[in-house]
Amino acid sequence: MSKRGKKAEDGTGDVDQDNGAAPDTKKAKKGKEPEAPVLYEDPPDQLTSKDGRAANMKITSWNVDGLRAWVKKKGLDWVREEAPDVLCLQETKCAEKSLPADITSMPEYPHKYWAGSDEKEGYSGVAMLCKTEPLSVTYGIDKEEHDKEGRVITAEFADFFLVTAYVPNASRGLVRLDYRKTWDEDFRAYLSELDGRKPLVLCGDLNVAHQEIDLKNAKGNRKNPGFTPEEREGFTQLLEAGFVDSFRELYPEQANAYTFWTYMMNARSKNVGWRLDYFVLSKALLPSLCDSKIRGKAMGSDHCPITLHLAI
Repeated sequence: MSKRGKKAEDGTGDVDQDNGAAPDTKKAKKGKEPEAPVLYEDPPDQLTSKDGRAANMKITSWNVDGLRAWVKKKGLDWVREEAPDVLCLQETKCAEKSLPADITSMPEYPHKYWAGSDEKEGYSGVAMLCKTEPLSVTYGIDKEEHDKEGRVITAEFADFFLVTAYVPNASRGLVRLDYRKTWDEDFRAYLSELDGRKPLVLCGDLNVAHQEIDLKNAKGNRKNPGFTPEEREGFTQLLEAGFVDSFRELYPEQANAYTFWTYMMNARSKNVGWRLDYFVLSKALLPSLCDSKIRGKAMGSDHCPITLHLAI
């Protein structure tokens, strides 16, 4: 059994969502060619806000599915080409003492922050790498039951908070769904408190496809982690608390735009995926929004990176 398979079976980590590709395993009808996959083409970056201000803040978020393996797959080469002002990483699965020198010594990002699981080395974990030093940095959401898994880093900048998060998965058999519901409630309260002080950007793997348009096979995944009614409602309640899904704000009808594809059954080449990675903004930041990008061609993980352009 692969490491990812074992992780799913023992319930210690996130699981691959159903890729919806099962019908492909059936025998094709005689003479009928398989349908070509519908791919998402990331349009040119929009670098001005609606009121004409130039973008001056670029944030990239990427679930790397294991930092050490991602570095070996040349993930940092892509980062240097993208050159964000802030790089947020999720599912690093690496204790700080084991971080690769290739990333700890990056001169482009002199300010680096790491959070990992207190109890399970090689599980969960987030990071934030900044070109400019934040005013302050905190870890977790001030709830012990959540903070021991190393899922949140918050940086305060002059005009906004930046929160990167790796939201817990409900897990195979939905064994952590009740915990996830508690997390969603507590995390929403944490974000709302921050938003009362200054606007925020939330980025990361939020482990939910909010609407049917956000995954390939909605019908087959209604009882699977990431698309249960409870998880979707949790995200709806977050938006109702005064936040905006930046991608849907700009591209409300865009289908086939995904950020995660299981490693199984050639899901990525078929674009059978899920949109699990988000930039969520305080409504007060909407005038600053220039673009919200899905960098689907970047390889190195079962997720692709996403990038946000703001005119702050």
